Amino acid sequence: MSGYANLPVPSPESGLNNYLQEIRRFPLLDPQEEYMLAKRWVADQDRESAHKLVTSHLRLAAKIANGYRGYGLPAAEIISEANVGLMQAVKRFDPDKGFRLATYAMWWIRASVQEYILRSWSLVKLGTTSAQKKLFFNLRKAKARIGVLEDGEMRPENVKRIARDLGVGENDVISMNQRLSGGDASLNARIGNDDGSTVEWQDWIADDDADHAAKFEQQDELDYRKSLLGEAMGILNEREKKILTQRRLDEPPVTLDEIGRQLKISRERVRQIEVRIMEKLADRIRELDQEKA
Repeated sequence: MSGYANLPVPSPESGLNNYLQEIRRFPLLDPQEEYMLAKRWVADQDRESAHKLVTSHLRLAAKIANGYRGYGLPAAEIISEANVGLMQAVKRFDPDKGFRLATYAMWWIRASVQEYILRSWSLVKLGTTSAQKKLFFNLRKAKARIGVLEDGEMRPENVKRIARDLGVGENDVISMNQRLSGGDASLNARIGNDDGSTVEWQDWIADDDADHAAKFEQQDELDYRKSLLGEAMGILNEREKKILTQRRLDEPPVTLDEIGRQLKISRERVRQIEVRIMEKLADRIRELDQEKA
């Protein structure tokens, strides 16, 4: 959204604790104020109005992002993707449709996060068998159903039960559990409340929303998309491939600041290149998809 891209919006890359504290300072909007801001954005492309719409919903984006914390990807990256979806929602929001921005935005936020997860895992991390895909999208739910809530190794009887319930091999359950248990330690970071107490940030913005895993179960074409992605990467130059690898494949991902120092360019320029890389890949994947149709 170039209309307000240069207005200051907090970034989780600067530190998750600070970010979560900072976004709490942005006021929520009542329906009339939200409507008027959205009308000004639609009619006049007013940057300040769009900025207020975005910042007032950053807590919603963080809450939804938290619901995807079980996929072993950095929390800051997931929140950043959620914010991208939020900005797209604000860009397309029509206040005259009669519903609140939050109702509309949650679909864009989830779609952005889901695409990021599928893109990240399909590149190098997710196996190609149907059993592995089924486990990836259902293991944490299966563990919760039988009362196995902690990460780490599971007892043999629990492994056997989950394997039986999901119709997969016990070794597959053990292997996928090891992958998904490696999550982001910053999810357990302590944050201070106004009363001086502390909580873990995932509890502070706990997501009680509907099960997300069911949406992923429909991604049967993941193998095909993975092959398209491999072909599409052929259009990238060496610098773009390096940035893609460091930002999307390395664990942990390299920060924008560090890549900027390596390439002797600004942090913002790295971010712009990364966005352009993903746009180029998406365009090429669509072309390949049409060619193969």
